[in-house]
Amino acid sequence: MTSRPRLLLFGPGYCGTAIARAAVASGQDVIAAGRTDFGTAMEALRKATHLISTVPPDRGGDPILARYGDAVATAPALRWIGYLSATSVYGDRGGATVDEDSPPAPTNERGERRLAAEYAWEKAAAGRPLDLFRLAGIYGPGRSVFAALRRGEARRIVKPGHVFGRIHRDDIVAAVLAAMRNPPAGMRVLNLTDDAPAESAVVIEEAARLLGVPVPPALAFADAYADMSPIARSFWDENRQVLSRKTRTALGLAWRYPSYREGLAAILVQESGKG
Repeated sequence: MTSRPRLLLFGPGYCGTAIARAAVASGQDVIAAGRTDFGTAMEALRKATHLISTVPPDRGGDPILARYGDAVATAPALRWIGYLSATSVYGDRGGATVDEDSPPAPTNERGERRLAAEYAWEKAAAGRPLDLFRLAGIYGPGRSVFAALRRGEARRIVKPGHVFGRIHRDDIVAAVLAAMRNPPAGMRVLNLTDDAPAESAVVIEEAARLLGVPVPPALAFADAYADMSPIARSFWDENRQVLSRKTRTALGLAWRYPSYREGLAAILVQESGKG
């Protein structure tokens, strides 16, 4: 009789909590650990069959591997590792497309940290199945442009031709569980991004239409840039279209929300308590 999978999840935040709930619903035993839950994590690592980390790197590197790297590398039952990375590892491509086989080429510190963390997880995996999930902009219930529109704080920044990829939280969850069921032979890159990279202003226009509120006035990118935070500028300084066809084929998935249109409409239903 096969024992139940045991998943150790580092980072029970927005995505991590949703992953944990879905894993439990699928019949897995789940232990969720924060960065400082040392005793809990060490005990779980001795029994875990699966591990996923949603914790981003900081200036010192990957904080999970800094504390648990040796234990991860020697975990006796571990047969799959997942790490939620970001499409920032691809850097600026001037609007050109990249896919899972494109070499990473980060163009800012945020992307460089992510790529360094990917290399660190590859080392810690020690040849075991490892999925690197490169995520586009995450959105979902409680985390969308609707909140800013309701507060009257949404800025419709217009920069023609500059597009962003997005991925709904529920599609992230579906991809993670599918990857666990279909592990790679070694390391695998999976791009989690929808099929419709779009200009930020266009997404805000659609969200305003769905809410039935006025569309915010247009703000030229050059005028908005001066007031942006360094992290906001780092997003706008890069322009690329990330493809995910190979990921969906490998996992046997179709996105539930293939564009921001379906995703935003679903969020309104979910946030109303009807979904």
